[in-house]
Amino acid sequence: MASTIRDVARAAGVSVATVSRALNGADNVLPDTKARILAAAAELRFAPSGAARSLITRRTETVGAVLPDLHGEYFSELIRGVDQAARQRGLHLLVSSSHGDAHEAALALRAMNGRVDGLIVMSPHADAQMLSQNLPVGLPAVLLNSGVELPGHSNLDVDNRGGALAMTRHLAAQGARRIAFIGGPQDNHEARERLRGYREGLPAGAMPLLFEGDFSEEAGREAGVRLATMPIRPDAVFAANDMMALGCLGALTEAGLRVPEDVLLAGFDDIPIARYVTPQLTTVRVGIAELGRRALEGLAGAIENAAPDSERHETIPTELVIRRSSGNG
Repeated sequence: MASTIRDVARAAGVSVATVSRALNGADNVLPDTKARILAAAAELRFAPSGAARSLITRRTETVGAVLPDLHGEYFSELIRGVDQAARQRGLHLLVSSSHGDAHEAALALRAMNGRVDGLIVMSPHADAQMLSQNLPVGLPAVLLNSGVELPGHSNLDVDNRGGALAMTRHLAAQGARRIAFIGGPQDNHEARERLRGYREGLPAGAMPLLFEGDFSEEAGREAGVRLATMPIRPDAVFAANDMMALGCLGALTEAGLRVPEDVLLAGFDDIPIARYVTPQLTTVRVGIAELGRRALEGLAGAIENAAPDSERHETIPTELVIRRSSGNG
């Protein structure tokens, strides 16, 4: 049978309460006594119950992340950044997907209640009302790329508008005047901000040339097929994320068009594969894993310090990464 805390107390010659304090890192246990307790626990192979510890500390040592999707390189990188930072702090990570649906996001938020010490919420399709109604009261949370500010919660946003503005101006500086844009979901905050930056960056007198998308590779491919058959093709294509840019690249190549010789191409996010395709993809770098790390560290700070001044609102700058697909590099 597994050893119990009473077995450890008996072997160390102390009370159960003293064992509990020693194993939970309390300062009011003499060093010699603590050493004796740890030695007894090791000899008996005693593993403290996480559930029992949480009753004492009122902590689960677990954080949650509710994301719009778990598929693809973007979310893989984001989770990697969160997980690495959590592991460094001895925290466990629970991840759930809302599948791009506000109702499912609400269910995921409710399911996390009581299981985590804090939440990272990336729900770009949700509004302030939905979040305020479904975020557990008093639970620290960091809202990631939501475009929503809620009292008591930190907010971490990527400069989506600024990145798209800079990229559109870069394509125009290469001589492009007809710049097409493959957008993301209409109810998505990030997609709306990238579209806004594209519109503001167009050359004077240029008309927007818009194609609908949903951030998937297939949406980029479909847009690329349509672009390739246009009587007057655009000079450049700017996709609202890299996956759509890669799908578009495949369609253009299959149609016999060369990138960048016949059309310039750019994406957004700088997912790892962007540098390995041919031609290498010009894109807007977000620093996805770093974004996840900063979100976790902000959350950990909010958990440790629940005071009002722990609330932070931060915009993460983006960076142009110029590669061969836009005629450079």
